[in-house]
Amino acid sequence: MTRQAGTAEDVREDDTPVLVERDGAVTILTLNRPDRRNAINRAMRKALKKELWRADADDEVNVVVLTGAGTSFCAGVDLPEALSGPPPAAEGPTPTHVLRGISKPVIAAVNGPCYTGGYELAVNCSFIFASERAEFADTHAQIGLLNGWGGSAVLPRMIGLPAAIQFILSGEPIDGATAARIGLANEVVPHDDLLDRSVAVAQRIAVGHPGAIRRMLRLLKEGAGTSLAHALALESEAAATYRADGADIGARYAKRRAQSD
Repeated sequence: MTRQAGTAEDVREDDTPVLVERDGAVTILTLNRPDRRNAINRAMRKALKKELWRADADDEVNVVVLTGAGTSFCAGVDLPEALSGPPPAAEGPTPTHVLRGISKPVIAAVNGPCYTGGYELAVNCSFIFASERAEFADTHAQIGLLNGWGGSAVLPRMIGLPAAIQFILSGEPIDGATAARIGLANEVVPHDDLLDRSVAVAQRIAVGHPGAIRRMLRLLKEGAGTSLAHALALESEAAATYRADGADIGARYAKRRAQSD
């Protein structure tokens, strides 16, 4: 099956702010306000958190892919709505709190412009695949705002402090190829192949042992940015407390051997 990112046939004309599709053990979440470049309003924030929590609680889901409808990934927060209503703090956890907190990998399939709050969504996913039409920018400082969804904390750990300073303070957009070169995106993918590639990698992860995948993801996230000694201690603790099933390991190993022959 060929999936095309952001084509008209993928976009349902309804008021659902986040579309949900299942492909085996993979859930695909699509931000669905294409006429507003998927700007994040209150309804979308609520729906996105709900669907992330739902995927995390579903034992049949192992990986999530997050993308955008239409020609954009996400233009950021719907600023006119945000400036006219109650502060987002009244809504509880932010979507990026949820992205960082859930136990399953989330792949951002960035199919177009990914700005400000949208960029913060993407960098709080487990990793990013970028379409050749992707464009990343952070305009918070340019318009008088600060990062509030983790961007200033996460980005330097991804691309280094000097590059993060330039990106966040200048507001200058970078394309998908540049994002991949500096380590913001894992890959830049031909636009029409973006969802196929993202779902294929998600499926590759999803066939792994669910418990081991979740524990390894937690170990990687907890060890990132710490000292080597602390990361090694976390690994030793995980190895001592993780309960492996020998029969299951043997069966999985035999299956992989048979597939590789």
